[in-house]
Amino acid sequence: MTTSPLNAGAVRTGPVLDRRASPLSKAILYAVLIAGLGYMFWSLSQDLDTSNASSTTWTPYILLGVALIIALGFEFVNGFHDTANAVATVIYTHSLPAHVAVMWSGCFNFLGVLASSGAVAFGIIALLPVDLILQVGSSAGFAMIFALLLAAILWNLGTWALGLPASSSHTLIGSIIGVGVANALMNGRDGVSGVDWGQAAKVGYALLLSPLIGFACAGLLMLGLRHFVKNRALYQAPEGSAPPPFWIRSLLILTCTGVSFAHGSNDGQKGMGLIMLILIGTLPMAYALNRAIPEQQTQRFAALAQVTQQALVRAEPQPLTQDPRQHLEAFLIDHKPSAGLVPALAAVVGSIGDQVRSYGSLDRVPARASSNVRNDMYLASEAIRVMEKEKIGTFDADTRDKLKAFQDYIGEATRFIPPWVKVAVALALGMGTLVGWKRIVVTVGERIGKTHLTYAQGASAETVAMLTIAAADMYGLPVSTTHVLSSGVAGTMAANGSGLQMRTVRNLLMAWVLTLPAAIALSAGLYWLFRQFV
Repeated sequence: MTTSPLNAGAVRTGPVLDRRASPLSKAILYAVLIAGLGYMFWSLSQDLDTSNASSTTWTPYILLGVALIIALGFEFVNGFHDTANAVATVIYTHSLPAHVAVMWSGCFNFLGVLASSGAVAFGIIALLPVDLILQVGSSAGFAMIFALLLAAILWNLGTWALGLPASSSHTLIGSIIGVGVANALMNGRDGVSGVDWGQAAKVGYALLLSPLIGFACAGLLMLGLRHFVKNRALYQAPEGSAPPPFWIRSLLILTCTGVSFAHGSNDGQKGMGLIMLILIGTLPMAYALNRAIPEQQTQRFAALAQVTQQALVRAEPQPLTQDPRQHLEAFLIDHKPSAGLVPALAAVVGSIGDQVRSYGSLDRVPARASSNVRNDMYLASEAIRVMEKEKIGTFDADTRDKLKAFQDYIGEATRFIPPWVKVAVALALGMGTLVGWKRIVVTVGERIGKTHLTYAQGASAETVAMLTIAAADMYGLPVSTTHVLSSGVAGTMAANGSGLQMRTVRNLLMAWVLTLPAAIALSAGLYWLFRQFV
């Protein structure tokens, strides 16, 4: 390790990264894993019993098992690939021993997943091709899920093997775009029409700006600390293996905890959204609709659907010229309004209300009709969202209020995540944190700057990463923990005049630039391959 100019001549020792966990720690981890798996299987069986799901073949369950293994595998790889960034600063400042830091981070990743809102999960789903979401249980739907998840896993494993802190979020978004483009081309459409580019741009800006925010804000925070806090110990690299002063150590552990919790809350949701698509495709009778909504609330929704339909008919009293569902689907693919769009929306809204009213409540919707009701709800909700975003339709305030209330209910009926799914993702992410973290930790701790990481640098980078990820989670935007924190460390090194190892910086930038096109190419190729054989 290079000697820091702030403490020239002082002896530096790197952290111990190879210490094994104690038997007690292993026993606790195995107990948590067994309890979590037991809860998952029990909850899944309860959901199937409650929904009276029945199948004459084992195929749906086999597909469910394979898809869940792949989806949880993505979160497992995400755990040891991305979460290593959160623990690098506390390890290299000797605030926590490596094995304790990794277990601590894994626990708070677990808790972050359980506390997540679900907004990011369904933001990810909104990027997927409309026609594939509507037929997620078909061969094309499963080809989509398998292709994008396997592409993301392969790229993550490749960058991890090279010790590069590449972004799992970046990789997953690229995989989704690749599937969308390939699906459009295979169906004779322009590849551009295969992706909701407005939503993709929103996500892309978050991924693009987050590392720049990390670099600039961490550097500014570092300069602010040097100006206002004169305690020299804060700006010195660790001497020997002694831990830092208590207050500095507490700050570093606090920010590590915040980053781990925020990472679990944000990144864990990406796997949740994909798992929900898998469940809807394989077991629609149990997961297509939120059957926990009370009957009284469902009846109020049926009445709301009726008055919303009437308001839309008054706004644009034109006859239907084609099937309303096909009209809305075509609109969601190309975002080009055409004559009859509002009447088509009115017809689908009315049909949803009639179906809900006839069944009485969502838990009485028969298995054969669950997917159709959900698809109608999805078409109506997405059409309302796109029309509002692009200012399509001249509605008065009362009609807009009815559309908003109608859309909110659909969100409650379809955008739900069962607790056992959160537990499954939390276990995969938490356990992944405990495996394979060393490569990325060494890169962040040793290979970004030319000098040893100081306490102030570690705290500045972690604080900015924690706040940035938490803010993104609040607004439902996926951001990269990897990009924010590694760029934050680089920002503190630049602000402190410590110097950067340009070879590592170039590799990080190359991974940042190549991740998107590589993931697009991988997922597009896998999707084409699976469509030939599935």
